[in-house]
Amino acid sequence: MDYPTMDSDTLRLGKRYVRSSIVFIALLHLSSGVSHYSIPEEMKEGSVVANLAADLDLDVETLSERKMRLDIVANKKYLEMNKETGELYIVEKIDREHICNTKSSISCYLKLEIILENPVRIFNIELEILDINDNAPQFRRDSIRLDITESTTAGERFSLSNAVDPDVGTNSVKTYYLSESEHFNIEVQTGRDGSKFAELILKKALDREKQAVHHLVLSAVDGGTPTRSGTASVIVHVLDINDNTPTFHKEEYNIKVMENSPIGSLVVQLNATDLDEGSNADITYSYSLYTSEKTQEMFNINPSNGELTVKGMLNYEDFRIYDMEIIAMDKGANALSGQCKIKMLVEDMNDNHPEISIKSFQSPIKENAELGTVIAVVSISDKDSGDNGQVDLTIQANLPFKLKESSGNFFELVVSEALDREKAPEYEITFTVTDRGSPPLSDNETMTFELLDVNDNVPQFPQSFYTIRVMENNAPGALLESLTAYDPDLHENQYLVYFIIEREIANTSMSMLFSISPENGKLYALKTFDHEIEKEFLFHIEARDSGVPPLSSNVTVHIIIVDQNDNTPVIVSPWRAHGSVVEEKIPRSTDKGSLVSKVIAIDGDSVLNSRITYQFLQVTDATLFSLDQYNGEIRTMRMFSYRDPRLQRLVVVAKDNGEPALSATVTIKLSTVETAVKAYSDMTEVPLEYDIFSDLNLYLVIGLGSVSFLLLITILVTIVLKCQKPKSSKAAPPCRNSVVSERNSFADSTLVSNDAYWYSMFLAETRKGKLVVRQPAPKGSRYIVSSLPRSTGLTETSGSAPSTLQVRTPANNSCVHRGISNIYSSSANFLILFVWK
Repeated sequence: MDYPTMDSDTLRLGKRYVRSSIVFIALLHLSSGVSHYSIPEEMKEGSVVANLAADLDLDVETLSERKMRLDIVANKKYLEMNKETGELYIVEKIDREHICNTKSSISCYLKLEIILENPVRIFNIELEILDINDNAPQFRRDSIRLDITESTTAGERFSLSNAVDPDVGTNSVKTYYLSESEHFNIEVQTGRDGSKFAELILKKALDREKQAVHHLVLSAVDGGTPTRSGTASVIVHVLDINDNTPTFHKEEYNIKVMENSPIGSLVVQLNATDLDEGSNADITYSYSLYTSEKTQEMFNINPSNGELTVKGMLNYEDFRIYDMEIIAMDKGANALSGQCKIKMLVEDMNDNHPEISIKSFQSPIKENAELGTVIAVVSISDKDSGDNGQVDLTIQANLPFKLKESSGNFFELVVSEALDREKAPEYEITFTVTDRGSPPLSDNETMTFELLDVNDNVPQFPQSFYTIRVMENNAPGALLESLTAYDPDLHENQYLVYFIIEREIANTSMSMLFSISPENGKLYALKTFDHEIEKEFLFHIEARDSGVPPLSSNVTVHIIIVDQNDNTPVIVSPWRAHGSVVEEKIPRSTDKGSLVSKVIAIDGDSVLNSRITYQFLQVTDATLFSLDQYNGEIRTMRMFSYRDPRLQRLVVVAKDNGEPALSATVTIKLSTVETAVKAYSDMTEVPLEYDIFSDLNLYLVIGLGSVSFLLLITILVTIVLKCQKPKSSKAAPPCRNSVVSERNSFADSTLVSNDAYWYSMFLAETRKGKLVVRQPAPKGSRYIVSSLPRSTGLTETSGSAPSTLQVRTPANNSCVHRGISNIYSSSANFLILFVWK
């Protein structure tokens, strides 16, 4: 018997299922009495399912006689049995989804009964229809529409219709895919019955104004082999909210209108756009409160379409500029508005001004920009024609820029000279465009051009040399001076750091003596200075900016330590041990003006602080002695009288000229004696002579008590004796003006001074005492006082030997020594050597 042939795919599937461990995957359950067979659905007509005669152990030759028949329970007759061969074959294609239209169970069976007579036997057969992937997933609707407001937040989920696949098992819907979108993705969920469905997730907020509708494609894919899929379009409509304000094309309008324009003529059509839709995009126009009543009287704004028309008569000579502000407001629930400013320029008739447009403007640029650098690109035009439409572009003179024609009506503004921000940090460049009409009309555009600083200037001090005077005994850390430099650069190029250039003086670094604040250049002293030790310093301060590379400059600083009156005068003559009282003797017969003593003091300070003046602090009789305030000489103001006490106490203070003045005192006790003492007087006084009268007062008393004759004789004898010359002797005769010093001490040190008031001293020790001889020294000289060996005797040189110390006296004085002959002391003599500067 010939059977209809199957296509190759169905045959392969049939063989795969039927030819299993039992032929054609037939499972015979002897225990249940039911024979089981499995075949795939959609097998071609005539395909053999099984050989029932062989499986049921039936005699093929008796099948016809026994009237074998096949009954299918409650189903169409999809199968038939060949009575000659005992084979069960397919009469009509079996569709599993048609037979088993429920997906509650994966298994699908056809129940068959084989009935034989003579004898009667019934065989129960279950034929399992195996599913194949012959159905693609299908959505209930080809198009899924979603309405989502643009205010919906990211992460919101939306349900989508699921796809249906009649197949079961792995051949049913396995997953879903969504076309690529930056706003959406999907998440596949599994239901309780194992079905798959998808949820749409918003991953990025929507903006209706950017995209009002999103077209997506949702695909459902089963798990069969080969896979089958079904698609549905997802259309997302973004619902508008009032989130956009009405916007004019420009924020500011400069509009020119001819004077005498007809009332009602259109000036400008304002068109504000609102990206929203519906009432949210319905716009009305009106004047703002900032628009003057004068302007509203001259122009009218249409609230519905934004037409600005002439309302009053315009007169160029009366009013040339009208400023107004127009508000555009939508009709949304929460109304939003936008505004623009309009400057209405009234022009003369029959005239069009040339126009200028800045296409590009580069600002700021560095001040070291190269020549030829393009700063701006400008275009010019004029609506007129002929000469009135020919325009020229110019800029101000004396600018480091020039205009270079590029192409057509375009011009480039380029750098023509070196720029210097320190001279001009910015430029206001006015582009002036002028037409060639008569009279010519012009227009201009002003741009501000700024320069960026570069580090091209070194720091500058106000002066190259600083002389700073510092008073000695200053407090450590005292501010000496603020050395502030100036750098015309900006920002970090202007930030200066100050420091001292290291230099050593006497193994001492300048940084150990002075400190400078690196931020503000304030110079401080780190120690206390002493003028007597350190008188001046010379060093350099450097100021360095913070630019790249850094620039620096330095300045010389000369520190002068100014003397302060911090040294007390020291009395060196008359010398006394540890402040003891100086005792001296003086004849009572001393004449008026005689030198009694001399006070000498020295001061370690300099200039005015070392100048010393002398004065009496205490004196027994102020009428008896005088003190020279400059040289310290104490002289008699009159002769002693018998009423004067024998002991005179003089306290002399030596005071310097500083502020405040410092001083030292010496106490001198003068004892008047009756006996004459051999001594040498001051070489500046009257010459030495004999003192014939030991007590002149006594003779005067006798003369007054005697008769006039005796008085006359006494006067004549006195005159004769004074006119006599002194006789030469081994010892010099006493003189009325001599001063005797009974000091029992002498100087042991060498003294050096610059004081112009110092006097040299020559002390010659004799058997009876010390003679003090004083002579003023020339100004400007320096003195060295040295000690000489002492001996016990006083020697006399011959009268012919030249005198070591000589004085000059008036010619009319007959009692004058012409010289003192080479007096040398063998015990202790002091010699004064004058060292001239």
